[in-house]
Amino acid sequence: MANVSLKEKMYGCLVGAHVGSAMGAAVEGWSYQEIEEKYGTLEQLLPYHHYKNGWIREPGTTEDGIERQKLMITAIIEKKDRVNAEDVRAIWLRDIKPISAGMVSEPFEATLLAMAKSGIPARDLGKYCDYAGLNSFSRSCHPIGLINAGDEEGAIADVLEVGQLYQTSNSRGLKWACVTAVAIAAAVKPNATVDSVLGSIYDYCDKDMVVREIDRELKRTESCRDFRELRASFDSVYSGCGIPYAFSSANEVVTKAVCIFRMVGGDLKNAMVGAVNFGRDVDCITAVASGISGALTGTEGFPQEWIKQTDYATSINPYTNSQRTIREHADGLYTAYVARYEKMKKIYEGMAV
Repeated sequence: MANVSLKEKMYGCLVGAHVGSAMGAAVEGWSYQEIEEKYGTLEQLLPYHHYKNGWIREPGTTEDGIERQKLMITAIIEKKDRVNAEDVRAIWLRDIKPISAGMVSEPFEATLLAMAKSGIPARDLGKYCDYAGLNSFSRSCHPIGLINAGDEEGAIADVLEVGQLYQTSNSRGLKWACVTAVAIAAAVKPNATVDSVLGSIYDYCDKDMVVREIDRELKRTESCRDFRELRASFDSVYSGCGIPYAFSSANEVVTKAVCIFRMVGGDLKNAMVGAVNFGRDVDCITAVASGISGALTGTEGFPQEWIKQTDYATSINPYTNSQRTIREHADGLYTAYVARYEKMKKIYEGMAV
């Protein structure tokens, strides 16, 4: 891990999020028993459809969470720096295609986009989302962690800023999103380990609500040795049903993802396969678990055909906000990070006495 460059860690993070989301989307909302009965262990990209719109998606097609992520990536690439809510809102207005509603976005996102066009402050948009504890930002804020590589406090500040496009400030959803961004900002450090990443979560994230729950579940599941044991162990803890987005509470998704990351030692492929077979909101669980894992270990040993297929599916997707390859997204973020570093270095040198 010490030999993986920052550029490759950024790529690994986005490979984990994009490929993992595409693989998990085919069985999103299924129970793990249903996945096991049909596939045994699912470890392939499959065609699927969402939203009952009849569009059968090419294997490797990503979904709404990655569309959110792409908009943030574009904003960062163009600004060559950290971004705020207004920066990302501007990209929404320019890049979200009218035909995308109901195809690659959730229904509530069409409402947020309509309000974004009204000119109200970007930070106010999340006040009008009904789902304060949803994982809409925690499963997509990877670019926030990457542009703040090595800076956990900066990652938190930007999550609480940009996340207000989707949820109210200081909401449960944003506090849990801080875990994803902090873990990624910590994982891309040169000598990061699984323990150091977990340590950053403990040190920087909300102690009363977030860390307490993660700590409880890490301790409770520490004896689990494979994803089948781990997923079964959560049955008595997370079993919400009967309400909109019942599977998609940020605390459930992020806690499961952190436990998967710890169990597989940050290995990207093992994190992805384990998470995809977890049941419930598997595309989101996988995006977080694999994103953190890829940020730590990169893509060495990861199936290149999965990446190629995901890039191909993106290239023929008429609804996506961006048809960049995963590598192009990652390289753009790296270039932005370097530009930000050089700007800060120049400012410091100019101020040094």
